[in-house]
Amino acid sequence: MSRTMRLATRVLAPASGLLLFLQAALVVTGGAVRLTGSGLGCPTWPECTPGSYTPVPHQAEGQLHAWIEFGNRLLTFVLVFASIAVLIAVLRAGRKDLRGLAVGQFLGIFGQGVLGGITVLTDLNPIPVAGHLLLSIILIAGATSLHSRRHAPVSFVKAPSLTSKISITHIATSFLVIVLGTLVTGSGPHAGDLQAKRFGFDIRTVAWIHADAVIFLLGITAAILFGETHKYWAFGMFSFGCLVAGIGTSFITPSFFNAASARSEFPSAVVIGQIGLINNFLIFGGKWVIAWTAQFTSLAIALLIPAIMVLSVPLFTKALLSGNAKGQAEEK
Repeated sequence: MSRTMRLATRVLAPASGLLLFLQAALVVTGGAVRLTGSGLGCPTWPECTPGSYTPVPHQAEGQLHAWIEFGNRLLTFVLVFASIAVLIAVLRAGRKDLRGLAVGQFLGIFGQGVLGGITVLTDLNPIPVAGHLLLSIILIAGATSLHSRRHAPVSFVKAPSLTSKISITHIATSFLVIVLGTLVTGSGPHAGDLQAKRFGFDIRTVAWIHADAVIFLLGITAAILFGETHKYWAFGMFSFGCLVAGIGTSFITPSFFNAASARSEFPSAVVIGQIGLINNFLIFGGKWVIAWTAQFTSLAIALLIPAIMVLSVPLFTKALLSGNAKGQAEEK
């Protein structure tokens, strides 16, 4: 091993650790921008204000908001230098297994800069804001993988079929939880600016769904952690997560009953019976489709079906509430 390769190997560990820390710090500073209402502290991009790349005295947005947003932007430049250092260390150390991850970090940071610019230029539209966070989560996952392999290439061990399926479910559910979290924050009060556009979903509905998904994720996590040593305890935790998630989702049901009763000429008892019958058919059909999809393709593809269904609930609820309000207005 040459002197350059030895030096690069020594540098790789602290450099990848710093990169991981900075990727996580970017999410924290981004949260600070939103909570302090500083999302448009620099109202344009790539400049902070027209004619200046830095905050200027007596700026209309206020010095505090301007510097909070500008500080968040500066962290991106630090990330660029950190990613370059990691990429050079990976190449010099001859770590071919890490090249893809290192290049992905470098390109992903530039993608973050462009996406951040789109976020500002669209006045904090919740869609690019959500994409901004989701890209950060992917980059954090990549930086974590890179840092964990800093000393030696990873060795893959074939896991039992059940363990592999639970792991895939855990990954899919984790991503679903994060996506639902962006819907919650995109519908809540902390947009980064008082005038920023919101998704318009009912905040209680999306918060309930997000909490249900988190509880379900905790059940899957317990099944992974204790599945081999405490199988009965892990099964109990997993079942409890499914039970609580189901109960939480059922809180949405009264909204559908109320909406149906308001639009139907039949008594409420008849409407409830009709909806209950339709609900049973839909549940049976949904389970049948998911089961056969898993049988003929894979569990990961089958899990996309309930994931899409969960993501569609806020959209359906929004339309439902809008219809309720319109119906009540027509009655008056």
